[in-house]
Amino acid sequence: MIEDMLRTPAAVQDSERHTAHNYHPLPVVITSAEGAWVTDVDGNRYLDCLAGYSALNFGHRHPTLVAAAHAQLDRLTLTSRAFIHDQFADFCRELAALCGKDLVLPMNTGAEAVETGIKVARKWGYQVKGVPAGQANIVVAEGNFHGRTTTIVSFSTDSDARADFGPYTPGFRIVPYGDLAALTEAIDEHTVAVLLEPIQGEQGVVVPPEGYLPGVRRLCTERDVLFIADEIQSGLGRTGATFACEQEGVVPDMYLLGKALGGGIVPVSAVAADADVLGVLKPGQHGSTFGGNPLACAVATEVVRLLATGEFQRRSAALGERLHAGLRGLIGKGLVAVRGRGLWAGLDIDPALMSGRQACERLMERGVLAKDTHGSTIRLAPPLVITEEEIDHAVAQLTAVLAG
Repeated sequence: MIEDMLRTPAAVQDSERHTAHNYHPLPVVITSAEGAWVTDVDGNRYLDCLAGYSALNFGHRHPTLVAAAHAQLDRLTLTSRAFIHDQFADFCRELAALCGKDLVLPMNTGAEAVETGIKVARKWGYQVKGVPAGQANIVVAEGNFHGRTTTIVSFSTDSDARADFGPYTPGFRIVPYGDLAALTEAIDEHTVAVLLEPIQGEQGVVVPPEGYLPGVRRLCTERDVLFIADEIQSGLGRTGATFACEQEGVVPDMYLLGKALGGGIVPVSAVAADADVLGVLKPGQHGSTFGGNPLACAVATEVVRLLATGEFQRRSAALGERLHAGLRGLIGKGLVAVRGRGLWAGLDIDPALMSGRQACERLMERGVLAKDTHGSTIRLAPPLVITEEEIDHAVAQLTAVLAG
C-alpha cells in the first residue's frame, strides 16, 4: 500500500492537494539526483536540462559542496549577523575578489539581492549624487525578470507576475530591452541606476544586440548613474564566463548574485560593489537574520573556489558551442530560432507544431527535463557538469520530439 502511494500519479495529486497553485510543474516526482541526472519515485532517470533555473550549475550533490555542508552542519548553522562567525570573512573576501569589488553584502534569495540593490542605489543617489529626497528613479527594461516581491513586480511587464498585486511601487521607468536610444532618453538628473539582466532569462534567454551593454556602461558613467547587473541567472559560469557582462568587456557598478551561489544546497545571494557604493549602508539600515549564515557561507565559499579555477567557465564555453551547434541544426525542422550563450539556450518552437509546454511534456516522456516560458519557447540550462554525450542525447531527444 505504501509503495503504491509513492507512484507518480498519486504522488503528483498528493503534492497539489495542500499546495497553493502558484506553479504548474511537469508531472514528475523526483526522489534522488546526482550530477546531471535525477530519478523519480518510479525509478525512471531524467537528464536535468533546467538545473534549478541555474541554481544547480555544479550539478546535483556536487561532492565538494555536499562535504562542506555536512562538515558545517556538525559545527554551526546560524548566529545571525548580531555576531561574527568563522566562515563569514573567507566568503566575503573570496567573493569580492571573484567579482573584482571591495565589498559584499550577503542575503538569501535572488529577489532579496535585487531589493537590496534598489535600496542601496536610492541611498547612494540621495547621499552621494545629491538627488532630492523621494525623487530617485531607476530605469529598467521591458521583459525583465528580477523576482516577485511587490516592489519588483511593480516594474514587471509580465501580466502574470504583475496583475492584481497593486498598488505598485513608484520610481521606475521601463524602456525596451536593447534600445540604447530609449535608455538615453529615460535617464534624467534624478536617475540613480540602470538595472538590467545582461541576458534576459525568463523572457527566453534573450541576448541584447552587440554593443548594447558597452553602450549602457558608457552612458551610466557619463550621466553619473549606477549600472546594476542582475547576474542571478546569467552569472557564475552559466554563459561561458564568470559573468555574462565579461563577454561584452563590461564591468557594472554592482553585481546581483544568487541561485548557483548556494550550490543547489542552500539559498544564498549577494550584492557586490565598491565601497563608495555599498559603503552608504550603516548598521540598522538593512539586514537579514539568515543572510550570510555559517552554513550558507561554508557552501558558497566552496562555490567561489570552484569558479576561481576557471574550469566550469571553460566547460560551459566549450560544451555550449556543441549544444548550440546541435540546436541550430534544428532551425527549420521545428525550431524557429535559437538564442543564448554557453550552456544556456532559448528555443522558439514553431507554434503551429506545438506549445512549449507540450514540447517539455514530450521531452519528459523521453527522459529529458526542460522548462517552457511564454507560449512556444523553452529554455535549456543543463548543469555545467554535463558531458558531450549527454548534450548529444538531449539534442537527439528534442529532434525526435520535433519530428513527432
